[in-house]
Amino acid sequence: MEYIIFAAAMAGLIVLFMLKGLYDYKKSEKKFIKDLYENYGTLPQREYKPEQFENISHYFLKHADGFVIDDITWNDLNMDEIFKKLNYTYSAAGEEYLYYILRKPCMDEAEFAHREEIIEFFRAHPDERVAYQFIFSKLGRTGKFSIYDYLDYLDELGQRSNLPDYFSICLLLAAVGFMFVNMPLGLVAFVCVLVSNNVSYFKVKEEIDPYITSFTYVFRILETVKRMQAKKNHFQKADFAKAKPAQMNAQKIDSQEKDVLAREFEIMKKCCGTMGSFKRGSFLVMSGGRMSGSSNPLEMILDFIRMGFHVDLIKFNQMLAQVRKNLPQIDAMITVLGQIEAMIAIGAYRQSLADYCVPVFTSKAEIKAEDLYHPLIENPVKNDIKTHKSVLITGSNASGKSTFLKTVAINGIFAQTIHTCLAKSYRSSLFYTISSMSLKDDIQSGESYYMVEIKALKRILDLRGSVGAPVLCFVDEVLRGTNTIERIAASAQILKSLSQGNCLCFAATHDIELTHLLEDIYSNYHFSEEIEEDDIFFCYKIMEGRASTRNAIKLLSIMGYEPLIIHEAEHMAEDFLESGVWHRLDCGMPQ
Repeated sequence: MEYIIFAAAMAGLIVLFMLKGLYDYKKSEKKFIKDLYENYGTLPQREYKPEQFENISHYFLKHADGFVIDDITWNDLNMDEIFKKLNYTYSAAGEEYLYYILRKPCMDEAEFAHREEIIEFFRAHPDERVAYQFIFSKLGRTGKFSIYDYLDYLDELGQRSNLPDYFSICLLLAAVGFMFVNMPLGLVAFVCVLVSNNVSYFKVKEEIDPYITSFTYVFRILETVKRMQAKKNHFQKADFAKAKPAQMNAQKIDSQEKDVLAREFEIMKKCCGTMGSFKRGSFLVMSGGRMSGSSNPLEMILDFIRMGFHVDLIKFNQMLAQVRKNLPQIDAMITVLGQIEAMIAIGAYRQSLADYCVPVFTSKAEIKAEDLYHPLIENPVKNDIKTHKSVLITGSNASGKSTFLKTVAINGIFAQTIHTCLAKSYRSSLFYTISSMSLKDDIQSGESYYMVEIKALKRILDLRGSVGAPVLCFVDEVLRGTNTIERIAASAQILKSLSQGNCLCFAATHDIELTHLLEDIYSNYHFSEEIEEDDIFFCYKIMEGRASTRNAIKLLSIMGYEPLIIHEAEHMAEDFLESGVWHRLDCGMPQ
């Protein structure tokens, strides 16, 4: 009796733990859904490990055909950090597609219109948005590897034949049959074949086990498509129930989701239909008792059947063949799922912004922007720019030249990727955007800064001459890595070339000489500052005309350099401005 009471108590505790776990799980789901409603547009707080962030780029690397934002431009603009601010996704498909969008500017206005419809639909329909975000959270991320790493592993495994496994089954059945003819010999044959089958089973099982994980995400993709279709049908039925008789008769029920996502759901339905046999019998591969540590008696029995008859190996090969055959369909489903979630993320990013606008595109190579600002700067100073002509910007150190270049470049990319600009208004052509700004020496290849810089500039010149669409390029301190005379001469000719054809160039320089040499080709703008006692104040507002102030020597003074150095430097600068000649210094030591 005591044993029965003890067993009942243990069973009760197990049930309580299970119920508690289920309760906590449901509670966490409810909290997550509540947060999706209440924290819409709150900046993501996710931290990235280096390998995770690197894997996010793999969808882009697989689909990077045509013009893309290259690595130099991406790094110049600190786009990794900008991506983090945009990444409101919950699945690997979503975040990898969002990254792809940012690096693949769109040149198709019809595609912009479609993206805009999806973005605004989910902003206007919070219930649908939250439902889909919850589904995407179930799809989840892939950890250390990209989805495409898993698919590549399966594809590289190649076609596998089931003939050895069928032969093993035939031998086992033959041994069983022989037992009816001669029991002793048949039993010996049965044991020998069973041992042989087990040895070959574990050898192959060890080979394929790492690849089974790859099937898991394919399963989740198919399940996500199924859940989304069910959720869409649910919302459509709800729309039907709310519709008035007149609307029903006219068949104009509020089913905007069906129209907005019709293309996406048609693709998912078609692709998912080709994978029907993938899931049938998959439990033979995706579960295991003794091998996985399970104490379920049924699973343990099934394990013995697997070892003897290789049924899971056969099913694995069938599933592998299905995946390899349907890689284009799997890719299409990932693309569609990623696109939908990326559009939801863009809507959430818009919600986080105090000011933004939808860009307007024109056929002219021009930019007209009002109250333009940088996405990574808190309390940014906003600027206007209106030009159909290349722009040359001068100004003192730290006055805002580089930040302004990056602001224009980032918003140019935003316009053609997330269809959202950080401005009161934004109007431009569809550009190929490229830059040469934050370059460094390449120690590994042994290249100096100057060599790195001239290669970066050459790629811009090559792009300008090879594409039909307008090019929007940004150059910060052109040829800063060489001597003054050659720098000014070569810079003038390079900047002249960059302004020709269908190219709009924004360049920043400290060389005032360039503003005179290029004043018929470039519009001159500048940033200025105010010096008060021992401090410098910048307004960060762009103004027309060339800069007329300098602050490099004053900054030395503010930083505490010796007064003699400051005085002599100022004297030399004034002397050069008057005479145009640098005078040799004597070697006398200051007392």
